[in-house]
Amino acid sequence: MKTTLWKQAGLSIILLPVCNTMYAKSPQQQPESLLSHLYVTNAVLHDSLIAKATSTKNIIIPAIQLQSPVRGFVDQYLEDHAEMLYTIKERNSSTFKTIQKILVKRGIPAELMYLAVVESKLKNSATSGAGAAGVWQLMPVTARYLGLRVEGKTDERRYLYKSSAAAADYLIELYKQFDDWLLVVAAYNCGSGNVYKAIKQSGSRDFWKMQRFLPTETRNHVKRFIATHYYYEGEGSFATLTKNERNIYLASLMEVEEEGNETDNESAPSNQRFNWVSITQHEGEMIFQLRK
Repeated sequence: MKTTLWKQAGLSIILLPVCNTMYAKSPQQQPESLLSHLYVTNAVLHDSLIAKATSTKNIIIPAIQLQSPVRGFVDQYLEDHAEMLYTIKERNSSTFKTIQKILVKRGIPAELMYLAVVESKLKNSATSGAGAAGVWQLMPVTARYLGLRVEGKTDERRYLYKSSAAAADYLIELYKQFDDWLLVVAAYNCGSGNVYKAIKQSGSRDFWKMQRFLPTETRNHVKRFIATHYYYEGEGSFATLTKNERNIYLASLMEVEEEGNETDNESAPSNQRFNWVSITQHEGEMIFQLRK
């Protein structure tokens, strides 16, 4: 029996690093609109950090589903490797927590920690035939560029905290280049130069359109990342979407909000930037957690 890969649209809360928290006292009244609140407050949260579905009484945000081009690959990958992924999870709880804390602190989607699973199965002792080492499989020249010591008996690529911090810096650098997490994962594997080359040859920055111009290993690396993400999360996040898919999803959120808005207020102008907020309730208060 194949592993079930995705859920029906559901509810879940993600806790994001918070730079500002605002309390809206409303024991009997819900905020008129989540999105209109965001426009009013001009909250700033990079859209790539949306990773889970969340809800208020006004709107329900759908989970991110698995893209059709990769379903066959993910089905087969999880059928072959589900036991391995389960074992990694059971044995590496503290490692996951450490990596997640580092990524989130730097404003990177926590789900990028699954890239380390694909790279090394979370083994600090892992070494590739090409000389990459540690949980994040950094090459010596890349590690030194990122400020890690790789000399003599000292190899900081095998230090979980230091190597994860360095890998996070590298992921940020790649994201500034591509503004697309799937292309970041591809560039992490084969280098930015090869990704730019594939973009030029394909005439597209969409992974699904340009993938055949990437090395086979890189194509599969990105798909393994998506498969691993779905195994652990049961759904997608912005880390598993192309930039275009991300924009379409954001547009769908605007539509969901408009349909769920029961007030007669005017909708915010569609050309404004969409920003996100995490909402919880505590003792009759709506708590808006904003990230800048």
